This record gives sequence, C-alpha cells and structure tokens, in this order.
Amino acid sequence: MARRRVRAPLALACLVAAALAVGGCSQGEDRPNAAATLVLQGRPSAVDAGIELAIARDFDGAEGVTLRTRTPSTRGDGLQRLLDGSAELAILEIHDLARARERGRDVVGVMAVVQRPLAAVLAAPGVRRPRDLAGKRVATAGSRAERAVLATVVAHDGGSVRRVRAVRDRAPVSALLAGRVPAAAGDWSSDGVELVARRPGAKVFRADDYGAPAYPELVLCVTRETLQDRRPVVRATVAALRRGYEEALNDPESAVGAVVDRAPGLDRAAVQAGFDAVSPAFLEGVPRFGDLDLPRLRVWAGWAARERIVRRAPDVALAFAPGF
Repeated sequence: MARRRVRAPLALACLVAAALAVGGCSQGEDRPNAAATLVLQGRPSAVDAGIELAIARDFDGAEGVTLRTRTPSTRGDGLQRLLDGSAELAILEIHDLARARERGRDVVGVMAVVQRPLAAVLAAPGVRRPRDLAGKRVATAGSRAERAVLATVVAHDGGSVRRVRAVRDRAPVSALLAGRVPAAAGDWSSDGVELVARRPGAKVFRADDYGAPAYPELVLCVTRETLQDRRPVVRATVAALRRGYEEALNDPESAVGAVVDRAPGLDRAAVQAGFDAVSPAFLEGVPRFGDLDLPRLRVWAGWAARERIVRRAPDVALAFAPGF
C-alpha cells in the first residue's frame, strides 16, 4: 500500500500550538525526524495489524519517524539485528528476551503487543482434555518455552507430565494436521485458528487457561544503547504503534486490509479470523494498549524460572522500560 504523508508546514504547526496555549513549537522539540527499522516476530499476520495500519495511515510520520518493517529470516533474526545494529526495534517473544538477557545481551522491552500468552497445546478431536495426552506423542519445535507450556497445561489438568512423549519436529502443527501426532505445541492465535478451521472438533488448550500466568507473549524490544541514545525514536515508535492498534480495534476491516496489502498472497478470510481471535488480547487487563504491567511481569519471571525456561528469574526492573 502506498504511504500518504501529509505534513503541516512548520508555521501552521506553530500557530496551532500557540492557539492551544502550549507555547510556540515546543511540541516538535522531541520529534526525531528519523528512519527506523522494525523486525517483525514472523511472517506478517493478524497480530501485526496495528503496525501495518500505523504505517499505512502515516501515524509514524506524524510522530516524526519513518518505520520500515522487515520479516525475520530465522527465529533469532530479530534479536540478531538488534545486536548488530541493523535494526533499531524488534518484536520478540518474551522468553527470547529473557534468555538473551541471561546471556548478557542488554535488550529491553518497551511495549507489550499482546497482554496474554499466545502459546497453547493443540490437539486432535479425539483428545478431550490435556491429561488425556499421557502416553501420547506431542510434537514441539524443541524450545524450553514450549516444553514448559506443555508441562504446565498437562499438570494443571491433573495429568502425568512424565508420561507425555514430547517429540521434536520442525513443523509441529503440520505434523498434527497430517495425523502423525495427536497433539502439538503452537499459538492459539494463528495455528489454533487454522487447526479448528481444518479439523472441526480439534482442541485448543490455551496456556493461561491451564496454569500458566498471564504475561505479554510478544514485546517490542530495543537495546539499552538504542534506549539511551535514540530515546525520541523509541518514544515516537511506541506512540505511532499505540495509535495504530487503537485504530485497528476501531476499524478491523482496514487493519486486516493493511496486513494483506503488506504481504500479497495471504488469505484475507484467514487473517480476519486470526484478528478476531487475537484482538481481545491487545488490551486485556490493561487500560491502554502497550502498557507493561510490572506486577504481572514479576509473576511471569518467577514462573519462567520455576519451569526452567531460564536459570533464574529475570530482573523485571532492568528487562523492561514501561515509561512510554
């Protein structure tokens, strides 16, 4: 989609500011007037709707920043681009942020994209509840977070975690759809929507419905250096994306259209179904999109350590900067 950038002349902006008694052009003092690269968490999907709508409607330009989005080539691409300086911002899974910090990478979360886990255990129609997975094979991609979610979900339902046979698969949900396994680790917001559409009666056991705490699965991240040296860019990006997601909730059709325009070939109906599923998570439990709830994050940090996703609970005060 072509970007339409409409900028008021400086003199007019000053007159408007004066009329509002704000004082000259002081509102523009922190405008970065810069470009920034944002790496998405994966291929464009419904969860990115607010980002794409913000760019399509030039909300970034209104804040003084020109955002360029990039799709990661691998799972760790967003983090790597932050560390090598080829991107200023990236959407990371919260557990990847925690593990990066555990390895001494000073990466900081500045905005939540969703307010609850997207992780889930997905199962074929014949599986009635999580504890029925005892003695059965469950496909995962092999991450610690997936294993932790699987163990938490089964244990919460009174099942025997030791009897669950976790098997590694590069495409766990594909293995489930092909009938090679009766269950798999995945995201309810995308994988789960697809599974239920293709296999009526399939089950989606969401992590925080079965014992996991509420936590923001996806977080907008920067390095400490970027946070200190390019704070106006970070602030402008957060403001633009917040407006983008607020508009997406008000105008879902346009938001879905922005995602489809960004990645031709996506099935619009599938993206719409994904947006309908995930959009309640954008504001769940917080008054404003993007807010980072530190008490909630501390609960997550303790759970992540207990489930051995990380060796010790992350220092939430250092890992997140909620003041945007």
